[in-house]
Order: sequence, then structure tokens, then C-alpha cells
Amino acid sequence: MDLIENIRVGLNNIRANLLRTILTAMIVAIGISSLVGILTAIDGIQKSINNSMSGLGANSFDIEEQGAGSRRRQRGIEQKVYPPITLRQALKFQNKFIKSNEISIFSNVTGSMEVKRLSKKTNPNISLTAANQHYLISNGLNISSGRNFTPQEVKNGSNLAIIGDALREALFKNGENPINQDISFYGTKYKIVGILEKQGGFSGPSADRRVLVPLVSGSKLFTYREPRYQISVYMTDPLKINAAIGDATGIMRSIRKDQIGKENSFNIERSESLAENLEEVSGKVKLAGGVVGMITLLGASIALMNIMMVSVTERTREIGIRKALGATKKRIKEQFLIEAVVICLLGGIAGILLGILMGNLVANLIGEGTLIIPWGWTLMGLIVCVVVGLISGVVPANKAAKLDPIESLRFE
Repeated sequence: MDLIENIRVGLNNIRANLLRTILTAMIVAIGISSLVGILTAIDGIQKSINNSMSGLGANSFDIEEQGAGSRRRQRGIEQKVYPPITLRQALKFQNKFIKSNEISIFSNVTGSMEVKRLSKKTNPNISLTAANQHYLISNGLNISSGRNFTPQEVKNGSNLAIIGDALREALFKNGENPINQDISFYGTKYKIVGILEKQGGFSGPSADRRVLVPLVSGSKLFTYREPRYQISVYMTDPLKINAAIGDATGIMRSIRKDQIGKENSFNIERSESLAENLEEVSGKVKLAGGVVGMITLLGASIALMNIMMVSVTERTREIGIRKALGATKKRIKEQFLIEAVVICLLGGIAGILLGILMGNLVANLIGEGTLIIPWGWTLMGLIVCVVVGLISGVVPANKAAKLDPIESLRFE
């Protein structure tokens, strides 16, 4: 009996016990689908996040005052919070830092503003940001219609605005063109010069409820609190970013008059650290998902082994006949291993398809509508199925191969 004959006999036996095969394959399918599904969903979510933050890659870094946002405590000691970066300091840095022509200076004026146009007005949930012309590229934003601010408009503090897609939908109906139309907030009129592309995805709906105004124009709107300006430096060559951070540190220490031997009164953070943190978290989630899938597969392998052991007992007389006709221990062992692997592969293929479907469904519910086909995880799933089949079939195959042909023929 050769290998081809063994495969044919194994497939015939699988067809003869179709219900048992389907139930066993379903156990394997559940394990594989959980494994592939979790990993596919994580890949899809991560791709959506990367797309939403495409402008915040490894070739930019941000500068803000040390301790921005809240007072920090280390070992019960309250850390010093330094004064915010002023507009004058930010503009001075922009003039002195010559390694990049794309330096974004911006400040978040408010996150709860009401915008009016004629008789229409929005809910008081609009964010307002004062920014220069480089803000769009440093934040991965694109203009869907209209244009960006010009350097002269930013310098002169022109009353112009770039609005998010949600504002366009709220204030302009029936296909009206918002470009060159007036909106008002804080008692001042602003002319719309650009519309931002719809963000969606992980940016959330608030990303489309924003208004951008020129830097100097927005700085006049701070009446109740001290403005906090941030600087984002975009480098075209990511290989030069470490040197650029060193230069930026020296320039900012000089501008902020930080004393020698004292810590920086500002913080410089590479934007890639966010992607690195995301990669670290997703790696841990993948590990957890893999462990869950492997535990399920362990249960499937035990169930498969049990069923194959029952199959050996049921087919004891058949094994005796095959041995009497000249089948060796190797061929008997091959037959049962083939059956175990085929059952696992059937369940694995079904599990992979189900896992890809479930993973994409979860990723699309959370993020953008992108289709992910994880070829690497698919290949890994098939390999795992073969390994599980071989491990589950070894004990039953050895038991079958060791049966005495005379005793097997007497078995009823």
C-alpha cells in the first residue's frame, strides 16, 4: 500500500463518517477563527490608525513647554511646571531653525465654540485652532476644496477660516459652495477659504468639527487665559531628525533662557513615539489573542485525538486485514496521520475564512472601511492546522500500528 493509496483510503474513511468529521473540523475551525480573527482585526485597526495619523510619521517632532497639561508628581514630589511657549518665542524659533522650511506653530483656542452663518448656527462643540500655513502637513490634513493660508495672510492676521467637513454640512445645504462665504464666531466675521477633507476613522467626529484661523488672527482671541503655543517641525529626511532635535534643543534653550546645568523648560517628543507605543500595545494584544487561539486549538487537538482513538478501536478488524495483506506499521501510521491532518485542514480553511470575515468586520466597525487579507496569518493558520493534526494523530496512529494482525482479525 503506497502513499497515494493511503490518502485515498483516508479520504474515504472521512466521507464515511461525515458528521463526526464536520463536528471535529468545527472545533478546529473555532480555534483557528479566533486566532486569525483577532490578529486580522488588530492589523485592520492598526492600518486605520496609521492612515488617520499618516502625517505624524517618523520625520517630525513636537515642542511644548515642560509639564504641559497638568502638574506632574514623581515619588510624591510635585514637579515644576514651566511657563508656556509664547508666540514671540515660537516665531523666533521659526526664524532661527534653518534645517526645515515646514515648521508648524499652533495653539488650541477653544473646544466649545459656536459658529454662526446667517440664521444658522452650530452646537457649541466646535474647536478653534490658530495655526500657520504648515499646520496641515504636520497634522496629516488635506484640503478637499479651496486653499490653505498664505504666509502673508498668517503674518497679517487676516480674518480667514478653514473649516471641517461637519461644519460644511451643518451650515451649507443644497450643494451651496462655502468658499468665500462668511461665518462668524466671537462677534467677528471670517471668510472661508478652504474645506478640510472628511476625517472619520479613529480621528472621531470632533476632527471634522474644527475651524482653523491664521496664527496672528487667532492669538487675538485669547482673552481669559494665557495662550499655549506648540511647535511641530517636519523633516523631509528622517535620517537627519536626531541632529535636528539637537539643534532645536539648543535654539529653544537660548530662546527660553534656560540656565546651564538646569533641565529644559520645554519638551521635545518625536511623533514616531506614538506609533511605537501603538506597535507595542498591538503586539501585546496580538500575543494575548494568540494565546486565546492556541488554548482553543489545544482543546480541538484533544477532541481530535479522542475521536481518532475511537476510530482506531472501531476499525481494529480493518487494520488487521490491511496488515494481513502486507501493510507495514509505517503505512498504517501514515493512514491515520493523513486523516487527522485532512480533518484539521478542513476545519482550518473554514476557520481562516471565518476569522478574516470576523476580523474585517470588527476593524471596519471601529476604523475605516478597508479590507485586510492577512496572508501571513493565513499561512501560519494552515501550518498550525497541519501541526495540530500531526500531534493529534500521533498517539492513535502508533496505537493502530502496534495492533497484532491476528488479534485484530478476531476483533468483533
